[in-house]
Amino acid sequence: MKNAIIITALAALLSVQCTSKKDAFTITNGKIGTLTSQTTLKQLRTVFANDSIVPLARINPSDALQGDVEVFSKQGNKLLGLSPNNQMSPDATINTLRVYDSRYKTTKGLSIKSTFKDIKDNYEISGIQTSIDAVVVFLKDSDVFITIDKKQLPENLRYNPNLSIEASQIPKGATFKYFMISWEDQY
Repeated sequence: MKNAIIITALAALLSVQCTSKKDAFTITNGKIGTLTSQTTLKQLRTVFANDSIVPLARINPSDALQGDVEVFSKQGNKLLGLSPNNQMSPDATINTLRVYDSRYKTTKGLSIKSTFKDIKDNYEISGIQTSIDAVVVFLKDSDVFITIDKKQLPENLRYNPNLSIEASQIPKGATFKYFMISWEDQY
């Protein structure tokens, strides 16, 4: 009986630890891991206590974080790029994120390593925007948007930035140039 209690307690502890590790890389609306749309720059050192935060520009000689930052794991792997809604304030919240690490995934499994087929199979596309060298794919009811390099499109779609591109014209095997999250609408 005593052994059964110990085994049950260990199983519960392992389950909680596995869930916490998985949740650290889960992307949902308004949240990526423990980072939320309400997290301020000055809270980043707590949120990423086990990682390194690198400011991309020294705006102020103080120790306070301001402006765009990148987050690296202790092993030196780039995890995220974060842009605040106000470059000059440590009280600013994050509004745009770039995901670099493939461990970050949506609840439907979408990550930087996914393909356009994964989008088509799991999401409804709310819009596609064309630029000079890429197409940006917006997902309905999601903070995530994806950029695909036009080099992956058929030749006749690559050179006209004014051309309207449909989802059916994007190859299913197209990979992502950028995997982005925007919380801009949440203010």
